[in-house]
Amino acid sequence: MLCQFTGQENDYLLGDLFDFPKDVYSIGRLDKDSEGLLLMTNDNRFKTKLLEPIYKTPKTYYAQVDGDITAEAIRELSKGSIVIKHKGNSHKVAPAVCCKINDPNFPERSVPIRYRKNIPTSWVSITISEGKNRQVRKMTAAAGFPTLRLVRFSIGNYKLGSMQPGDVVEIRPDQVL
Repeated sequence: MLCQFTGQENDYLLGDLFDFPKDVYSIGRLDKDSEGLLLMTNDNRFKTKLLEPIYKTPKTYYAQVDGDITAEAIRELSKGSIVIKHKGNSHKVAPAVCCKINDPNFPERSVPIRYRKNIPTSWVSITISEGKNRQVRKMTAAAGFPTLRLVRFSIGNYKLGSMQPGDVVEIRPDQVL
């Protein structure tokens, strides 16, 4: 699914999920290869609080990586020493909260991940406060463990919880944190 309302004829778009009001837009984006929590709003102050870099809103991703991730790679991902390319420039990422996790047992993807019989995969939770394009994918690749599957689990205090792909849950104004 593309995190937008317009696209090509055969694209699966946000409007295919729900009849959103015309003034609603997404808070952040997920690229076509990523899954997980996407918040939608028509409240510009709420959007700004979650997206503007000065607020450093934490975003947690669960990444299934190629190989059994090592403690050394976890330390490297955590300490903020990884340099990624962003818009053609080198960017040293901020420290992240990172740990190896058990398989979160997400539903199968409609397009399966690459599977290699003799190479294991593992899962890592990475919480970042930046939002560079494909940042988590670039970070895990730089640490030697390319991301195979990426699921955004939370944005600030909002969590994916038990939601399933395609679920839409309305948050009332009094529930906005």
